[in-house]
Parts: sequence; C-alpha cells; structure tokens
Amino acid sequence: MKLLLTTLHSRYIHSSLALPCLAASCADISGLKTVIREHTVNERPEKLLVAIAGENADVVAFSCYIWNIDQTLRLAAELKLLRPETYIILGGPEVSFFCHELMLENPQIDLIVRGEGEASFRQLMLLLTSSLGEAIPDERLLEIGAITFRSGDEILSSPVTPEATALDSIPSPFAAGLADISKPLVYFESSRGCPFSCSFCLSSTEKGVRSFSMPRIKSDLSILMNQGVDTIKFVDRTFNFDAARADEIWGFILAHNNKSRFHFEIAADLLTDENIVLLSSVPPDTFRFEIGVQSTDSETLSDVERRSDLEKVFANVRSLKEETSVTVHLDLVAGLPGEDLQGFGRSLEKVLALMPDHIQIEPLKMLKGTAIRKSARDNGYSFSPYPPYRILKNRWLTFEEICRIESTSEAVEDIYNSGRFKTVLEMISRHNSLAPLLTSQQFEKSSANNLPNLFESLLKRIEKVLPGLREEARDALRFDYCMNGHPGKALPHFLAAADEKECDSSRQPGYPEIAERLSLPAKSRFRAFTAVFARDYRQAGWPERHTVITFAYCNGDSRQKVLLC
Repeated sequence: MKLLLTTLHSRYIHSSLALPCLAASCADISGLKTVIREHTVNERPEKLLVAIAGENADVVAFSCYIWNIDQTLRLAAELKLLRPETYIILGGPEVSFFCHELMLENPQIDLIVRGEGEASFRQLMLLLTSSLGEAIPDERLLEIGAITFRSGDEILSSPVTPEATALDSIPSPFAAGLADISKPLVYFESSRGCPFSCSFCLSSTEKGVRSFSMPRIKSDLSILMNQGVDTIKFVDRTFNFDAARADEIWGFILAHNNKSRFHFEIAADLLTDENIVLLSSVPPDTFRFEIGVQSTDSETLSDVERRSDLEKVFANVRSLKEETSVTVHLDLVAGLPGEDLQGFGRSLEKVLALMPDHIQIEPLKMLKGTAIRKSARDNGYSFSPYPPYRILKNRWLTFEEICRIESTSEAVEDIYNSGRFKTVLEMISRHNSLAPLLTSQQFEKSSANNLPNLFESLLKRIEKVLPGLREEARDALRFDYCMNGHPGKALPHFLAAADEKECDSSRQPGYPEIAERLSLPAKSRFRAFTAVFARDYRQAGWPERHTVITFAYCNGDSRQKVLLC
C-alpha cells in the first residue's frame, strides 16, 4: 500500500515536522510505502492536482492549518473525483474540531485524525495495510483513539485515548533522514503542551507539559547542527517552562553549535538569574526569543486566564537587552477582552519603551477549539467565519478601531521592524514615546524597494506628529539612509544637506586611504559615499558636532556590508 503524506506551506522556506513524525512512526510497517511531498499555497491548483494525483497513492493524508485548509479541501475534492478509490485523511489543528460538520460539508473526506496523531495514525496504517483493500468493520476503527470517520451515511467518532503518548516512543524523523533539513528554516520540538491556559490559544486544550528525554533532544540537535542548518525554530509553546532544563539545552547548543541560529518561544517572567548569566555568553545573531506579552493590562490577562508577572516580564526583557546579545521579539494580541483602543495604545507604549528588536501586533483570531471562541457571544465578538477567523468587532472595539490597529501593525512592521530606521527611532525615543509616530494614520505605505519614497513618507509623518524634532530627525534619517546602501551621486532632495559643499571631492578620503583606515584586504572592491552630519553617530552618546563620515559599501557573502570611517 502506498501512503502519500502532504501539506501546503505558506512559504517555500518552511518545512514540515508533522509529516516526518508520522512517517517515522509508520516506518516499520510491512507492506507500507510512504512518500512525503511538501508544496506551498502559492502553487497553481492544477499543478498541485497533477503532482498529487500523479503519485498514484492508495492513501493520501493532508496536514491542515488555517493558511491551507480552503485549498486543501478543494484539492481533496478534485482528487476524489479523479480517483474515487483513494482513501483521503485529514489531520492537524484546523480539522481537529467540528469534525462532523466538516465531513458533512465535504464528502470527499474519509477520515480525520484529531489532535496529536502519531499513535492513532500508526494504528490506522496497520489496519489499512492488513485489510488488503477490504472494508474495515466500524468496531475495528472505533478501537483507534481520536479519529472521526465515514461509515455509509453516518459519521462516527472514537474517544480520545486517556493516556498521552510517551514522546520518546515516537522515532526521530531526523535520525531516520525523513525531515527536509535543506530548507533555511527547520522546525524542532523538544516538548509538547504548555504550562499556561490562555483562552485564545489552542495549547489551552492540552493539559500539562511533556518533554522528550535529554539524550533524545541532544542527539537530534547534534544532527541538525552538524548539518549546518541555517535556522532551527523550536515549536515548544513555552520552551523555558523548566529553567534548569532550558539552561541544559542552551548550554549544549553553545558547546556544540557551528553556525546555526535558534528561535525559541519563551515566557520572560520564568527566566531566572542563572538563565540570564548563561545567556550573556550567547554570540550575536544566534538566539532569538519570541515573548508573548499579549497585553500589559493585568485585568485583560486575567480575563483570558494568562498568568503573567508583568513586572518581572519587563525586568527580564530589560536584562536580555542590556546584558545579552539575544534578539528579543515581543508579541501583542489586539482585541482581547477588556482592552479598548486606548488600552491597546498603552500596551504598545509600554512595549516600545523596552526597545525590543522586533514587535509583532496580531489582531485576535477566534481559532477553532479555543475557550474564547466558545464564549465569543458573551463578549460581543463578531468574527469572520473563514480562516484565519479574524475578529471584526467586540464590546470594546469597533470595526473601524480594529482597522486602525491593523494600520498600526503595518507601520510597526514597515518602520520599527524593518531595521532601516534604527538611528532616527533611537533619537526620537530619547525625547518621546514612539507610539504617537507609529499610531498616526499619516504614513503612506511604499514599496520596500523604493527607499526614497519610504524615507520621505516617514519624514512627513515625523513633521506632522513630532514637529519639534524635525531637524534632529532629518539628520538621523540621513545617516540611516546612508546605512541602507549607496545613495548614488547624492542624497535625495528631502535629505540634502544645507551645506552644498559636503560632498566636495577635496573633503573626501581617497579609496587607498579608506582601505587603509578600514584594514581592508588588498584589491578590495567597494564603493564609497561621504556626507556631513550634525552629530557623530559613530560615537556613544552621539556628540553634537560637525562630522564628516565616509561610508564604504563592500559586498559580503550574502549582503552588502557598510563600514564607516
């Protein structure tokens, strides 16, 4: 029997962890040939159908998420029309709830595996391979935990198995060579479950946290690090639920890593002093921490059953920024109960004051299976019935206010997260909160590739919102513009210096002098640009003095490097 495991990713760089885990769980089943095929939602539907139908699989299992469910259902329907004998299975978080309704609306689906799938899926494959194409009695299927299946005109469901799977019993997909580790981003799992019970998160449907054993974790990490995987993203919901365990894994990575980067979702208030000490030894551009602040209003957090010591969250984020080289990414969820537009503004202001490296603002999604979705009517929520189930309004936010928050999210992405405006944002933050700049509706979204328009739009926003900082901001913007790449013959007109002689060739160092100052290798190829500034942005504190800076633009391995002299 041939089994096809497949999914549609949102982007090409992503790779599946679920499918290799299922394949590893079934690898020793006699008579079963398993293939994994990963596609993206951006591929043409007719090409996807050709690829999947061309496998001539007896069983096709799709991994389903909010970003691919619509396309997956269409693909499954067309596959069933083309090959009616194909047994179609769905699994994943998007189909683990409301299964009866989904199967009633989609007759192409033969069976759904609900929740954690390795054990149930293995039992199902054993049953299918031994049946030799004969119909399987319902009572045999009902012996398999957590599945919903079609039986004639009826749809039947088996109960969830009371005992959770011991994680080490799941064979390693990395040791088996089943995971695609050629992609820039590889997902890694060291635990399942979450110590929190946030009503808006699917992890709240699970109880407790289970961990793979330390030998298993270290063995799998060694495989990925030895292969030089670019980015290893831990999918653990709260990686540091056990501080000592986190230290042991971090210490192992630091002792054995070659060049990989690592992404962790952590709870900042669970970090200990010992954690911070160890993290202070992490090299730059190696660890990235995603921290779900969600809201800075304690009553709102209580309403969604989020246990969080906000004072400790802020203190530990400051420690990460001041004492370590860890990249800090903070998340806010807009539209939680009790938080109106002004409350969201206060949350954003407090997060901005921490000056993290990245801020993500996501409007609340009413995910299937979550407690907040079940109580949506009580809180006046209206939300889209279509994935990703974006909220439209609630008792505290109108639709127009949610749209304003989404505009703010775009501004945060384009201005704060882009990394293009580091100097001007730091300058503004020394005088004012960044919140008014980012929540202003004056920003005109420009193409990321059109730097002049992007910079001019931000300057206009600053002039509108913070007129008293116009000249300081303009000088800092000029520096940022030069740091983003060679400006060409001159800076754009809105950033041109009052001193028209700033680029006088007599004031610019020659190429040999630049190469000597920067200790560049002989015969280095680079371009240079010289400009005058009101402050010396190369020095701590940015002393206010007339400063001539020469920028040297060198082509590195993957991107342009800018050196100053």
